[in-house]
Amino acid sequence: MFKEDMKIVAVDAGYITPHICKSILDDQLLPSIPYKRPMTKKGFMKKHQYVYDEYYDCYISEKNELLMYSTTNRDGYREYKSDAEKCKNCTILDQCTNSMNQQKVITRHVWQDYIDEAQHLRHVNTIKGAYKRRKETIERVFADGKEKHGLRYTQLRGITNVITEITLKYAAMNLKKLGKLKWIWA
Repeated sequence: MFKEDMKIVAVDAGYITPHICKSILDDQLLPSIPYKRPMTKKGFMKKHQYVYDEYYDCYISEKNELLMYSTTNRDGYREYKSDAEKCKNCTILDQCTNSMNQQKVITRHVWQDYIDEAQHLRHVNTIKGAYKRRKETIERVFADGKEKHGLRYTQLRGITNVITEITLKYAAMNLKKLGKLKWIWA
């Protein structure tokens, strides 16, 4: 399949990163991604419980306190910090943070809007259907590779040798698939 023919790209939860979502959307493609649970410690408030105000570029807590923009780190994440003096006496501090200075820090990637758009598109019916078809097409190729072609383990060492081995195995798989299709079409 060529890039011109593609309209939807189905990816696994491990590929929901700002750069990948940005690349897919910039290429005028639609990402089909699964739901990914928040990775918050048990007993703590999740990031979505804080409201992001795009106009003022800040987060608002459940107690209507602001987490103001502080800095952008070298990984591209903007850091929003609460006022430690106001947080000291907060009734839900133990659910909010366990930092020593009693200051809540929330990070937001500079390309977070792309992830938000991908999450929004996840609810569209055609996108849902594309993700369901992923297990029938993509996952099957990897499963066949593991079961029938020995792709669970590699026999060689070094990245160049491993890439060569895997390329040959997938070429063999494609030739088998092509042979079966030619037999059916004949």
